[in-house]
Amino acid sequence: MRMIDLGNQRGPLHIMDTPTSVECGREVRFRRSFRSLVECMVPCCGFQPSESISSDTESTHASTVTGTFFGYRKGRVSFCLQDDTRSTPLLLLEFAVPTAYLAREMQYGLLRLALECDRQKQASNCCSLFNIPVWSMYCNGRKVGFAVRRQMTVSDVNVLKLMQSVSVGAGVLPVAPKSDDGDLLYLRASFERVIGSPDSEAFHMINPVGSSGQELSIFLLRS
Repeated sequence: MRMIDLGNQRGPLHIMDTPTSVECGREVRFRRSFRSLVECMVPCCGFQPSESISSDTESTHASTVTGTFFGYRKGRVSFCLQDDTRSTPLLLLEFAVPTAYLAREMQYGLLRLALECDRQKQASNCCSLFNIPVWSMYCNGRKVGFAVRRQMTVSDVNVLKLMQSVSVGAGVLPVAPKSDDGDLLYLRASFERVIGSPDSEAFHMINPVGSSGQELSIFLLRS
């Protein structure tokens, strides 16, 4: 069973197996303001941040959550946010991109996923960002389709249960029977959750001390 728990390990993490490789861990690699990160990303993605994003960094709120990417190598990748490894998911999204595509993007050390919602099209002014059903998705500045919020399936429950003891790590999950879509891959890490406003949140992966670092950020923006 190829599962790695790196909760107490320092240094780089080589994920999954060839050709995938990322790094993850506990300590914060970068702490920048929510607005400066969004402004850096926006010119590539082709959309503007919500006017409700405050320039006053004191208005933001940060906490730590557990984020897990998982999916079959030839299938689509899912992303789950939890307060901890044993809690009910706060958010479960399915991305339109294949797991192998996301793994290739991670090899370059910088991955920014921007999910944008149009408040006028979805009439989502009042609901939580975690309740929005469909997002436009950008990966490193390129539009790659959509991300869809979905309910937990029996398969999802089994995957998360299998990973309850893994705080931080990456690899291949042992599942039976074998799927035609290949191995079931996963990446789990702690994320710094930054709430900029009711219309904007960011999740920044936390890296270990001494690591060259994998810069991985996810942005939720309601514009």
